[in-house]
Amino acid sequence: MTDASTPDISLPTHQAWLVKTVELALNHRRRGGRPFAALLVRDGQLLASAVNLMHLAGDPTRHAELEALRTASQHGPLKGAVVYASGHPCPMCLSALVMNDISAVYYAFDNQDAAPYGFDSSMSYARLGLSLAPPPLPLIKLASPISAATLYGNMDGCDHHE
Repeated sequence: MTDASTPDISLPTHQAWLVKTVELALNHRRRGGRPFAALLVRDGQLLASAVNLMHLAGDPTRHAELEALRTASQHGPLKGAVVYASGHPCPMCLSALVMNDISAVYYAFDNQDAAPYGFDSSMSYARLGLSLAPPPLPLIKLASPISAATLYGNMDGCDHHE
């Protein structure tokens, strides 16, 4: 049990996982992929690392969070695991995370950050009539080591939006 004098080391740990996630998303984007990545972690152990594969598979369900769930679930139930995502989960991904008993999502960029670049899922939430107040599980935005423009904006003069 911790008291007020014991420092909370969870935030730096969450921040370190999020930095890895954003780096993965940026590297994937630099290789021509969509700018999304997710890590699935439980008890400090990486269970899965994934990127958005929509562009390769022609499958709109190949979001990074779902790819991480697909990989990690091969090894058993995911209850209590945490997801680190480069962006706020869309309704499809959030539903899958809730259904798999994920305990929390830490993310770098919210819909407002992503909107100028065409990567905003807030309209999907609105069209489905889904409110995030209160959220179905903790959704925690952490500081990103890069800007939204760096991850989502034009790279080398080319627009990679799909």
